[in-house]
Amino acid sequence: MTTLWRREMVRFLRQRSRIVGALGTPLLFWLLLGSGVGSSFRLDSSSTTMGYMEYFFPGTVVLILLFTSIFSTISIIEDRKEGFLQGVLVAPVPRSAFVLGKLLGGTTLAVMQGVMFMLLAPFVGISFSAIPGALGMLALVAFGLTALGYIIAWKMDSTQGFHAIMNLLLIPMWLLSGSVFPASGAPGWLKLVIEVNPLTYGLAAVRWSIYGVSKAAQMSLPSFALSFGVSLLFAAFVFATAILVTRRTSS
Repeated sequence: MTTLWRREMVRFLRQRSRIVGALGTPLLFWLLLGSGVGSSFRLDSSSTTMGYMEYFFPGTVVLILLFTSIFSTISIIEDRKEGFLQGVLVAPVPRSAFVLGKLLGGTTLAVMQGVMFMLLAPFVGISFSAIPGALGMLALVAFGLTALGYIIAWKMDSTQGFHAIMNLLLIPMWLLSGSVFPASGAPGWLKLVIEVNPLTYGLAAVRWSIYGVSKAAQMSLPSFALSFGVSLLFAAFVFATAILVTRRTSS
């Protein structure tokens, strides 16, 4: 497990374009969309004064987690083509250890890049002190997303197919999590989609961690307990599913 985790770290550091892609694209989203929408953005709560750059900040953090987590699992497709995956699967180690090593590698990378972006927090009025408190939620959300990416990548034979699934499923999943616009202003059918999206609760938990109780309580968010609980259940479910699909293939 430790060897696989270390391998993910080394591979990431050697592929610097991944750093630019996973961190640069969300940063551009935040700057361009935040600047363009900022003047017309209003929250329903009259007691909360928040600019769009500040509102969109946690959503951008989650987008970085999504990009880094998902892209880290593309290595499964590459490992299969190179024969490395077959070699690992015949080794006398539990399948759960193999899965956990891959997932912890992707989670570590995602949290590292999320923290790098959060260094910009003071520019939108968010204190540096929010970063340590948010680390746990960032790790939980990243772990769930990495496991989801693992499941998708395990079934894929090409990186092109993986990117197609990402554009069809994962980007809409992020867009419909309340990251770009508040769920309270959405039409009824769209609000229902947002409410059943597990990433909605992951993002809400990240908002609670970053904003603090006083500000987050005024934003019509799901409670922190509910958000944390759903995120934990989602992470456990996709982790168990990742182990299951690995065992089925190798049996």
